[in-house]
Amino acid sequence: MTPLRTVPLGIAAAALAATVWLAGTASTSSPVHAEANSAQTLLPGAQVVGMRRLTEAQYRNTIADIFGSDIRVAGRFEPIVRPAHQLIASGARSAAISPSGLEQLDAMGRDIARQVFDEHHRDQFMACQPTDPAAADADCARRTLAPLGRLLFRRPLAEQELALYVRIANEGAAPTKSFAKGLELALGSMLVSPWFLYVVETAEPDPTHPGALRLDGASRAARLSFMLWNSTPNAALLDAAAAGKLNDQAELTAVVHHMVGSPRFEQGLRAFFADMLLFEKFDELAKDPVIYPYFNQDVLQALPEQMLRTITTQLLDGDGDYRELFTTRKTWMNRPLGALYKVPVSKSQGWVPYEFAAGSDRSGLLGLAGFLAMYSHSGRSSPTLRGRAIRELLLCQPVPNPPGNVNFTAVQDTANKAMPTARIRLDAHTTDPVCAGCHKITDPIGLPLERFDGIGAFRASENDAPIDVSGAMDDAAFTGADGLGKAIAASPDATMCVTSRALEYATGRPSENGELVEQLESRFASDGYRLRRLIETVATMPQTYEIPAEDLKAGTTLVATRR
Repeated sequence: MTPLRTVPLGIAAAALAATVWLAGTASTSSPVHAEANSAQTLLPGAQVVGMRRLTEAQYRNTIADIFGSDIRVAGRFEPIVRPAHQLIASGARSAAISPSGLEQLDAMGRDIARQVFDEHHRDQFMACQPTDPAAADADCARRTLAPLGRLLFRRPLAEQELALYVRIANEGAAPTKSFAKGLELALGSMLVSPWFLYVVETAEPDPTHPGALRLDGASRAARLSFMLWNSTPNAALLDAAAAGKLNDQAELTAVVHHMVGSPRFEQGLRAFFADMLLFEKFDELAKDPVIYPYFNQDVLQALPEQMLRTITTQLLDGDGDYRELFTTRKTWMNRPLGALYKVPVSKSQGWVPYEFAAGSDRSGLLGLAGFLAMYSHSGRSSPTLRGRAIRELLLCQPVPNPPGNVNFTAVQDTANKAMPTARIRLDAHTTDPVCAGCHKITDPIGLPLERFDGIGAFRASENDAPIDVSGAMDDAAFTGADGLGKAIAASPDATMCVTSRALEYATGRPSENGELVEQLESRFASDGYRLRRLIETVATMPQTYEIPAEDLKAGTTLVATRR
């Protein structure tokens, strides 16, 4: 095993790194290391102004889009740490890759490269046939690697870069006696380059504002593609960028309209809401099997999909009002969820459209088991967790963490017949001055969901005691999940929140321009709160591509490379 070193990948001068293992040769234990010069040398005139690490979904989507869905991506991805009260899209700006993380990415990259250039796939990607399949062919390697590099790095390869990868291919082909093996080694090196693992954004002088910078065409294409499709820009989008179309407002509007009208936009919309609603929590969701024997892996896997299907049906297929996402009774159901909801669904049906009855108290996202289970404890429901999630995720109102010395004994004692319901048990906190401040903003909007237990199943009582589902928000009183959904739909904070999240998702940073967010929300309202129109507006407005002053300062992202 070769030792790893951690090196700074400067925001203003990102270095390329590539390592080749000559498998099956005498030099197996001596990896060849090649490192190109700084970004300024590789890309004359360009200035690196931002970087975002690819998420797991973006990595997988990119590989599938470039090489085909039959290319397997097998391995573990290091999670990107979510900053408090922000999106993972923002956390990606400061996400490092540890030595062990790079080990995993290296193994994945080599396996992907092996598949791409195996005998079943190589003809799709080789732009030519080598003079001798058992020897190096620099010209054919160049013609094959240049278009692949353009797609992987989301820009044309600089001559220095292309020469580097051609040399790797040549050096790999000689000892292995295989031109295809050389290409495999070169591609594997590309797949561990920071230019692939990070979306590196570069700027150019802004001709309309002397002295200022703007994102160049290739960086605009990447920002657009990951925002709208959650994947790398395709050749057509890179062509549009190279032709200067993304710098022309009318052309940009036409490109965005086309992308939002594409079936691939659903993938982007799903990624946005998965980030906004903290879907990574599903990865660690567990329930007590004694208390909830019907909660199994099939149910767990179906919960986020039901939420995403509900979202896309309302906002994309129906081009509906965003606010109705909290009041609609229309959703989707499959057999594992049918048992939880007590709805008959046959195995052969798969996912089927379903509408909850008017008296079911199931309204919108908050009535779905995914939300209810995610914001519950392993063995009981939690009005406080649910209320906090609503405040923070849907209204963008941060709630402080509880003090470290809080006594949760009364709340956790669900078998206490003297305090049979969560409302009664929580009274201890709402009357305690230390706890009252937070509980008074979370519990009144969490308690209306108490008809649903820790996995989101309906219950009429708790410990044989009737459940009081009255609640209040912004001085408005209501009853049950139906009333809560209507209250959120009527709250201007809900539409302002999704507006600010859409802008943050596009730029990779929370917006500090409150006036801009208010203008966007006003446009959102005039468009009937159609989320498709909001995303189009964000994607086409000049502010989305502006470069904040802090991005012009040098920064450091740590990336492990082999030496």
